[in-house]
Amino acid sequence: MLRRIFQIKEKVFFCVGMVLLLSSCGEVPKKKMVKENDKTITHDSPTDILDDEAFDAIIEGKQVKLYWLKKRNIQLAVTNYGGRFVGLWLPDNEGRMTDVVVGMGSVNGFIEASEPYFGATIGRVGNRIAKGKFNLEGNEYIIPINNGENSLHGGKKGFQYVVWNAEQPNGHTLVLKYTSPDMEEGFPGNLKVKVTYSLTDDATVTMAYEATTDKTTVVNLTNHAFFNLNGEGSGTILNHSLQLFAEKFTPVDKGLIPTGELKSVKGTPFDFIEQHNIGERIAADDQQLENGAGYDHNFVLNGAKSNGMSHAAKVIGDKSGIVMDVYTEEPGIQFYSGNFMASENVFKSGAKDDYRTAFALETQHFPDAPNQPVFPSIVLKPEETYHTVSKYKFSIMTK
Repeated sequence: MLRRIFQIKEKVFFCVGMVLLLSSCGEVPKKKMVKENDKTITHDSPTDILDDEAFDAIIEGKQVKLYWLKKRNIQLAVTNYGGRFVGLWLPDNEGRMTDVVVGMGSVNGFIEASEPYFGATIGRVGNRIAKGKFNLEGNEYIIPINNGENSLHGGKKGFQYVVWNAEQPNGHTLVLKYTSPDMEEGFPGNLKVKVTYSLTDDATVTMAYEATTDKTTVVNLTNHAFFNLNGEGSGTILNHSLQLFAEKFTPVDKGLIPTGELKSVKGTPFDFIEQHNIGERIAADDQQLENGAGYDHNFVLNGAKSNGMSHAAKVIGDKSGIVMDVYTEEPGIQFYSGNFMASENVFKSGAKDDYRTAFALETQHFPDAPNQPVFPSIVLKPEETYHTVSKYKFSIMTK
């Protein structure tokens, strides 16, 4: 009997010892070393940071999920709640997998965030509409005011708050669809929208937007990913190097509504034709910087196209060496330097959204286009199909 008791105790001690050993080593390794193209890549597994179940929810009777896209060394997490980029991982110049898109760790995190646009697909009309009003074919339309005295990014319930129907035809593509009913947020027409996010072998995120309507309306779709090329939670983006292929920008009033002028960037802090650090001139004595509390302006792209696309921007992470090139079929790009980030939200890494720790580059038609007749039109008619493509292409700056 005593031998039996000792045997049981030995088994208990053995099991406890094994549990302690496993606990000390970590049950799931968070790093995996692999050899690719003669370079060692350190993988911080995104699935150790994001929990799929935290995005599993029913909202307004629709299923919300987290979707994973992967192609070679690039991996993108997207939720169909708001069509949001949740995280984007790729290797830096030391081979460390780096999450360059900031985002929340759960669907509730996005719902409760004080910043409504983290990673979101934006519509029906990206950017601002002055006083939330515009005229179209002799009719006045009124959009909810949600940004001072103006409407921003489609009104109070823009596309960032809807649940998109999601289809994943393969491991590197996600198709999102949503039908915005006639007069949703005050916009005319039943608008059928299709957005395709995909990854390619050359570390490119492609964003293809399509829309049709049964009534003349206005459309300006984009994505509002917030980037830090040194990684989420790595600190300020002010030392990132930025180049914008734009010789003009659209000055704004204190409500960030364009004045209608297309102003030369030369001789101003808005001249990024050559590379400059984002923070180099951000505190300059300049009325436009004061109006935007920093950079929050639309840049007019030069229009030189290759394969139908303009090279809009190049950004380089000062610590990571990660390079992001932006290409688009759109005439403009909004550069936002994180001026209103205020440490009020917690990202998936546990870091807060501290002041100017992320930036956005939103490809677009110009702000307040429905009220600015000299700006490129965003009117869509029933016999037409809205279609535009933008790309984020990533690479590593060689030392």
